[in-house]
Order: sequence, then C-alpha cells, then structure tokens
Amino acid sequence: MSVLLPSGYDPLKDSEYMSPHMLEYFKNVLITWKNELLDESNQTIKHLQYSEKQADVLDTAQQESEHNLELRSKDRVLKLIHKIDSALIRIENNEYGFCLETDEEIGVKRLIARPVAEYTVLVQEQIESKRKNLKDNHWSYDNAIT
Repeated sequence: MSVLLPSGYDPLKDSEYMSPHMLEYFKNVLITWKNELLDESNQTIKHLQYSEKQADVLDTAQQESEHNLELRSKDRVLKLIHKIDSALIRIENNEYGFCLETDEEIGVKRLIARPVAEYTVLVQEQIESKRKNLKDNHWSYDNAIT
C-alpha cells in the first residue's frame, strides 16, 4: 500500500520513527537506486557484448583486463541490488529501520547515508571486526603452512 508523500518531505523532521511516510520515502529511494543500478548494469552488458576483438596482443590484454574489471563491478552491483531487494522486503514487512540482530532502531541519519543498512553502527562495527580477525587469522594460518 503506497502512501502519498507530502511535498518536501524530510525524514529527519518526522517525529515518528518508521512512520508510513518515512517508509514510503525510503521505498522510493531504494527503488530509484535499484533502477539506476540496473540501467548502469545494462550499459555494462552492452559494452561487453559489442567490444571488438583487438588484433594486437597488448591491446587484447588491456581489453581483457578492462572486461574483468567490469565483470567484478557488475558482481558488486548485483550484490547491492540483492541488498536493496532485501530492504524493500523489510519495508513491506514493517521491519525496515531496525537492527537484524538487536531489533534496535538503526537511525534515520544512518539510513539516509546507507539505505540498505541492516545493523546499528555498533553491531556493524562488531561484525566487521570479527570479519577482520577471521581474515587476519586465516592469512596467518595460510602463511604458516607455506
């Protein structure tokens, strides 16, 4: 069910956290962002499809390097689109704006900066710290073996 946003709506000035207007605002932001990403992704695909093969070995290597970079970028975009879709589902389920781990408010300012945020800043920092520690430990373990 869509809600008509008032002209000039500012989620920072809305006194009710995740009010229908605020949810509609973020829904619009996420849909617009997703559409922009899909357009960019389609342009990347077209570019990759219509790239001419180069006769020169160095030109071919350069072109392949550029294609690999574009494909990695496309992969990141697809992951981001998945996060956007997840956020849109949370909006539909009235779960958007709340930390997946603690159920605390994520905060309007954080959601404006990162509309796909799933965790409060504190929880996100803890998750990233754990990932870094695992990565550092894995790296040390791998280097010790060789």
